[in-house]
Amino acid sequence: MQKNTVTKNLRAKARWGVVGIFGLLIITTAFAAPEPINKGIQWFNTKTNFGLPTIKVWPYRLGLDLRGGVQLTYKADVSTIDPAKHASAVEGVRDVIERRVNGMGVGESTVQISKIADAYRINVELPGVTDIAQAIKMIGETPTLEFKEQNTDQQKTLTDEQKKKLAEDNATAKKRATDLLNRSIKNKEKVSDLVADSEDQVSKNNGGTMELVGDAEPYKELYTWASTHREGEVTKTLVQNQEGYNILQRGKEQSTDKEVQASHILVCYLGAARCDTKLTKDQAREKAQDIIKKATDKNFADLAKKESDDLGSKEKGGDLGYFRKGNMVPEFEKAAFTAEKGTIIGPVETQFGFHVIYKRDERPVRQFTLTRVLVRTKTEADILPPQSEWKSTGLSGKQLERAEIVSDSQTGAVQVSLQFNGEGAKLFKDITTRNLQKPVAIFLDSESISIPNVTSIIPDGRAVITGRFTLQEAKLLAQRLNAGALPVPVELLSQQAIGASLGAQSLQKSLQAGLAGLLVIMLFMIAVYRLPGLISVISLCLYTSLTLVIFKLLGVTITLAGIAGFIMSLGVAIDANVLIFERLKEELRAGKSLKTGVEEGFLRAWTSIRDGNAATLITSVILIWFGTSFVKGFALTLIIGTLVSLFTAITVTRVLVRFITPWFKTYDGGWLFLGAKNNQST
Repeated sequence: MQKNTVTKNLRAKARWGVVGIFGLLIITTAFAAPEPINKGIQWFNTKTNFGLPTIKVWPYRLGLDLRGGVQLTYKADVSTIDPAKHASAVEGVRDVIERRVNGMGVGESTVQISKIADAYRINVELPGVTDIAQAIKMIGETPTLEFKEQNTDQQKTLTDEQKKKLAEDNATAKKRATDLLNRSIKNKEKVSDLVADSEDQVSKNNGGTMELVGDAEPYKELYTWASTHREGEVTKTLVQNQEGYNILQRGKEQSTDKEVQASHILVCYLGAARCDTKLTKDQAREKAQDIIKKATDKNFADLAKKESDDLGSKEKGGDLGYFRKGNMVPEFEKAAFTAEKGTIIGPVETQFGFHVIYKRDERPVRQFTLTRVLVRTKTEADILPPQSEWKSTGLSGKQLERAEIVSDSQTGAVQVSLQFNGEGAKLFKDITTRNLQKPVAIFLDSESISIPNVTSIIPDGRAVITGRFTLQEAKLLAQRLNAGALPVPVELLSQQAIGASLGAQSLQKSLQAGLAGLLVIMLFMIAVYRLPGLISVISLCLYTSLTLVIFKLLGVTITLAGIAGFIMSLGVAIDANVLIFERLKEELRAGKSLKTGVEEGFLRAWTSIRDGNAATLITSVILIWFGTSFVKGFALTLIIGTLVSLFTAITVTRVLVRFITPWFKTYDGGWLFLGAKNNQST
């Protein structure tokens, strides 16, 4: 009686284990590859009007070689500074380059430092970037720190002679563009045949192809034309934008996620990031709630100018423009994307304080590929650059001795202290004298980081930057200032552009290779091990989907080398099953029952599996420790695959084999189980 109860409990556990395995397989498969499942859901909803929700698509993080982009290698010249400061100086340069890359809006970029002998290399990978010249310009300049004062000079204008020359040059450009257009229309020449005459070097190098043009400047007019024409159509008239005259042929359209246009009013509180207010958190929340009560679509901009603590959007009435997912902090983004169009919501709390959000518009993101020929025109800015709001004072990072973190003795607020040398102290005294009660802007890398008002003349060359930043942000700021103060120029050593089409082709071939390898392994296991082989196939399917899910959740950057590591880990995954089944054969041939043979097979195979996988993990860790970025990608995917294979082989396969064992009351070496003869009862 007791034996029957124990047996029933074991069978119940086995059944729940099988349910859990197949449930996990369904969930991980849906998360790893939601696109085909979403198509099925959409088809079902269309046929039944049931309204099932689709699965959110969480994209894989693709590396440079799969997505396409730009790879740049720089050399940092540290020959003129103290050797003890080499590492910190190069770290500062890397930090500035990262900030520049982020300013370009490049996602999934990497900036890494390597040292060869006494030389420092900075390797920059920019997936998805097509304009290599712009990338070099944005990254390659030496970090600079400047102090500027308001520019009160009169704006210069073009002379009559300059205006005449500008008009003549643009007329010549239009005639040249018209001649090219006539060749396309009358002579029926393809746009791609005219690319040799294009003045857009980036698209020219790619056969005239522009990848994924959106509605942002300078391509707004190109986007407008593409959105009203069909794929393959060619312009009948010239399309003019701020670059010049364009002859276009429309390519494919790609509709991605949606984007939202919103305005906001920020009410920050003491302790919030980048906030210098004296309001407590409760007071700030109460103020935000009062703003919501009186805010309407008509008075929102005026309220923002009056009440908002966000200096970046305050003067624009709180307008943040259109933004996509990933551009805002998660709390703000979630509220803005889930709100109804035209509504005012809040208060929404983020690390910066409480936000009152007015969702003004929402639209799908449409992008187009275009083939174009460009004939550039000139503007007044090409002859006479626009007058800047700020002008140089002569005080820069060259005169900065050091920057360090301090705190306000009264409020405890985090500040950054600056100490100038003798020349800088004299300049700073002159600047503060003539700008008393006026703002002086501090620029790092041509970007304004602080615009304090001068409240007194400072004769000793000491200054303090106050701002709405945390301790960590202050540390980064001090590091950037010190890097700007050090003469660490960077020299471009090499550049490489990888086309998006080439990356897509590599990805497709890699996926085909992986799928082919997976199918061959599955057929091999079924042919050799029969029913246990079929169980290993189920385990291998779960292994594949679970590994891909981990890649997504951990944000693993998948490269060609990483895919190679993943494909190799398929062999590691099936190797454990082979060891288990071969040991099971031996146990059955030794005359043991099927149930005992299964338990002994797993137990005796474990030591071999453990040692083999440990060797693989040790080798992979060594590759990560000493290898380059591509080798590291290979090793990382191999480590993840190896760890997941341990789980699927020892746990998943074991549960499934235990579940089917009671199906065979006696075992006689039948076709389904390995062929090892044994007549004992299970």
